[in-house]
Amino acid sequence: MNATSKPLATGRIAIAAIALWSFTILVPPVTGEAQPKQAPPAAPASDAKATTASAPVYKPPLRGAPGGRVGGGTRGTGREAFILSVLAPAHTGLTTSEQPVLYWFISSPSSHPVELTLVDPQKSDPLIELRIPPPVAAGVHRVSLAEHGVRLNPAIAYQWYVAVMPDTGRRSKDILAGASLERVAVPDDLGAKVSSASKADLPAVYAGAGIWYDAIAALNELIAAAPQDAALRTQRSALLREVGLPDTTTE
Repeated sequence: MNATSKPLATGRIAIAAIALWSFTILVPPVTGEAQPKQAPPAAPASDAKATTASAPVYKPPLRGAPGGRVGGGTRGTGREAFILSVLAPAHTGLTTSEQPVLYWFISSPSSHPVELTLVDPQKSDPLIELRIPPPVAAGVHRVSLAEHGVRLNPAIAYQWYVAVMPDTGRRSKDILAGASLERVAVPDDLGAKVSSASKADLPAVYAGAGIWYDAIAALNELIAAAPQDAALRTQRSALLREVGLPDTTTE
């Protein structure tokens, strides 16, 4: 306030002006220390990326028969060329689930029917014989054993196959991919880790224990819940490369 900008009309105004002037001298001006504290600078983008879970590292089990994987390369049926693969390792993959989910991949759409077969080597008839009519979409496909009422017994190396059938009357022309799986009991240490792990950590927990089918299923469930999350698809591609499988980013 400038006390000389207007004449003081009364004594009370003059007294008030003197009091205000005295208050201004007694109270020091506000310094920068009393100003609101600035927020700390935002963390660099590289720090944000560090919070993203890394790709699971698969440690193959030391036990079990080598099994075998069929297919996985680029195949063709005249006008159609595609990669057909089962999402499984070259050895017998393990699962702790009585009714696991099986995943397979085709890189391009197909106008031919596809048949998925699950075989118990101790039985003459397939446990599952599922015919998928065309057109068959490109991408990762799933088959849940629970949806077909099939349960796996421990210590049996089951075989499963996916076949593209260009000529249903001549099955020798089938384009085939396949692998084996075996159900095992849950190790004590793995059970404790699974119980305490978050859903985001489950793929790494299972992969580190050598339980392939549970690891890929846990990762695919995360992708299904967040289909736009590119980081999860990158993790899956990295996990598949660990066992020599082609990329699925064409999905």
